[in-house]
Amino acid sequence: MKMRQRFGIRRVFSALGLSAMFGFAAQSYAATELTVYTAVEAEDLKRYVAEFNKDHPDIKVRWVRDSTGIITAKLLAEKNNPQADVIWGLAATSLLLMKNQDMLQPYAPKELEKLSPNFRDKDQTPAWVGMDAWMAAICFNTVEAKKHNLPKPTSWEDLTKPAYQGHIVMPNPASSGTGFLDISSWLQTFGEQQGWGYMDRLHANISRYTHSGSKPCKLAAAGEAAIGVSFAFRGAKLKKKGAPLELVFPTEGVGWEMEAAAIVKGTKKEAAAKTLMDWIVSEKANRMYNQGYAIVARPDIKKPVPYFPADPEAIMIDNDFAWAADNRKAILAQWQDRYDGKSDPK
Repeated sequence: MKMRQRFGIRRVFSALGLSAMFGFAAQSYAATELTVYTAVEAEDLKRYVAEFNKDHPDIKVRWVRDSTGIITAKLLAEKNNPQADVIWGLAATSLLLMKNQDMLQPYAPKELEKLSPNFRDKDQTPAWVGMDAWMAAICFNTVEAKKHNLPKPTSWEDLTKPAYQGHIVMPNPASSGTGFLDISSWLQTFGEQQGWGYMDRLHANISRYTHSGSKPCKLAAAGEAAIGVSFAFRGAKLKKKGAPLELVFPTEGVGWEMEAAAIVKGTKKEAAAKTLMDWIVSEKANRMYNQGYAIVARPDIKKPVPYFPADPEAIMIDNDFAWAADNRKAILAQWQDRYDGKSDPK
């Protein structure tokens, strides 16, 4: 009887040991979940994550997506208690701001040397790396323009003409990265005093400020506005789908921004975060970015994008990202004080 009991106890412990072993094995092979903050367009993000998971099925990406301004504000608010592991696709000016506040963990991804020098932080071990560049454009609805007898604009200055009053939609720079690149580029192109003067005149013709960089172009494509100040990638996609749009690249030059990525300092999932960063700069990822963006981080990967200028870099202003980042707070405060009354409700 005692032998039977001992055997039974031994069997129980053996079973418990096997359960613990299998439980440990299951735990070891469970997917690591990364919380990723992003402002990448939703349809693109799905493609990127799907391809990343083909290569790394052991890492699950849980993304938090919103417009650039909202994601930037969220990260800054969480500075002392970070909730994100990685930032994948946010304006470089936002990441410069975070670098200055010691919120990013420097990391040199594999194949870093293949990136253009303009698409990486200047430190030897970069705090962030670039993905692609997006640039401003005017989405001009030819049907609505004919209905209202509006000439096609060719310059930023044209948009201040009385004929366009009430027909222009543009993004709010406090919530949209595209909106911020617009106003920071005007201040750099025209000079600060003349830049604010330009925006005063433009404001008289604005019907509304949206909280999304792509929405002005979407509204123009749908005929809800004749002119949407937006970005070229969105306009090209909508035109390809048949929207009655012309893309206008103003003669003074266009502002542009860089989508960039970084590891958030304090992540407890450093190995998985580094794996994602390696993939973000890979050839495969850059080829995916190039489906919509004419300029990507790796200069060896470059193909023309329909409806873009043949040489988009020739019309892009010499953007001072450090100046834009350092002055962001003051610029936005002044913009909101002057113009926020026409913004969409949040």
